[in-house]
Amino acid sequence: MGDSRRRGYLPEDSSTSSSAEKGKLENKKAKDSEALYYIQTAVADNIFPRISVATSAKEAWSILQKEYQGSAKVRIIKLQTLRRDFENMKMKDSETIDEYYTKVRELVNQLKAYGRNIPEKRVVEKLLISVTEKYDPVVTTIEETKDITTLTVTELVGSLEVYEKRRSRREENSLENAFQFKLNMRSQNSNKKEENFKSTMGDKKKQNKGKYIQRRQEEAEQS
Repeated sequence: MGDSRRRGYLPEDSSTSSSAEKGKLENKKAKDSEALYYIQTAVADNIFPRISVATSAKEAWSILQKEYQGSAKVRIIKLQTLRRDFENMKMKDSETIDEYYTKVRELVNQLKAYGRNIPEKRVVEKLLISVTEKYDPVVTTIEETKDITTLTVTELVGSLEVYEKRRSRREENSLENAFQFKLNMRSQNSNKKEENFKSTMGDKKKQNKGKYIQRRQEEAEQS
């Protein structure tokens, strides 16, 4: 996205502008360019192409309003749907923290586009109550040791990701240990089978030898 997103400007008539007016115009251009940049970086990647051609913040915002807001009735229905989706959203067992937070953030941005701002505190609370049960230990720790009213989303997501990585490493080690244990058990069973086979063969040899000696003795007595 980079510099290609910072090209917003306002019309300028240099032929009639005084030095003071030019200064004001340059200031407006800078502010508009900055506003355009924030709008374009705030939207999801699949939305950005629709406003990438905008040359001012007003133009970009107008495109978003026309595409997503529509009539007042449609806006109300859409907003209600988005709010319900936000309240019902829960993390799936197959999702990572990054994947789930991305979905939450995109939904929050959509709500904002329809005029509904979700406070950061509410996003923090949503994440804490909607992650899967495997995060319960770290969630409990955060709730007991952190001030939830001042905890930022960035801090929370960072803590959850650290726990996620540690848990993943432990699971990998457990799998490796289980696999190694299984190999060891197979090896032990194989050794036992071999020992049992040798023991059985040894017993048979002893029995055969005993029978042979007994038969020779009987033959000697008969002769």
